[in-house]
Amino acid sequence: MNETWVVHMSAEPLIRIQGLHKWFGMLHVLNDICLDVMHREVVCLIGRSGSGKSTLLRSINFLEEPSAGTIEVDGLSIEAGGKGRLHRQMVHELRLKTGMVFQEFNLFPHMSVLENVMEGPVMVKRLSKTAAAEIAEANLDRVGLLFKKDEYPNRLSGGQKQRVAIARALAMEPRVMLFDEPTSALDPELIGEVLNVMKKLALEGTTMLVVTHEMGFAREVADRVAVMADGEIIETAKPEDLFRAPSEPRTKALIEGYRSGTHDQDARSRTAAKRRK
Repeated sequence: MNETWVVHMSAEPLIRIQGLHKWFGMLHVLNDICLDVMHREVVCLIGRSGSGKSTLLRSINFLEEPSAGTIEVDGLSIEAGGKGRLHRQMVHELRLKTGMVFQEFNLFPHMSVLENVMEGPVMVKRLSKTAAAEIAEANLDRVGLLFKKDEYPNRLSGGQKQRVAIARALAMEPRVMLFDEPTSALDPELIGEVLNVMKKLALEGTTMLVVTHEMGFAREVADRVAVMADGEIIETAKPEDLFRAPSEPRTKALIEGYRSGTHDQDARSRTAAKRRK
């Protein structure tokens, strides 16, 4: 993180990933991933489509069940391949420590903005509606949308929907926020408002692991950037070092693709294809 974004980090990682593997049949999607994320640190994951970024992010909170390895979040460590009630309970506790923001917004269309953000605290944490409403309003204020609390999702822009989704994740008071390409489904003119909210969270000291193709965001906000290719983390460095002088040829090719705009064109094509489905 550059000098504008000053944070104080604990000596122990908040997230520790060790020896993580994921197979889909014969396809080895994640290959011996090891990664630490410190308290109050922002780590951006970059790489070409199909490199394993989203699978890694989803494996951290067991939305994808890892095939092998260990995930530790805030002192809670879970081995891949566990079974039974105890394993399910540990996964539930781990998920309470992680807030997830997806490419798509996944808001409930029949609920108001406020009700969408209240849903987790009421249904999962069993808070009263009064307490949940206070938390929801505070987090809608954090993302600049308190004035929209009584609106319904169909009355919001894509950027506003994603900001509500961020508020919904924050309302669960997670220890770490996981972002899976949160701007990829947005029109270009709406991307900035979501990135500004994420920059604000970083300034507040929120621990964040972000899958992104927004290189300007990674340069400005990340403490470290991890590059993925073929299911492996091939390089991890401070953004100023990585973008100036990458040590891996595949990283250099990736960055040159971003600079030439070819990667952004590919990303827009994939998003358009998703929308047509």
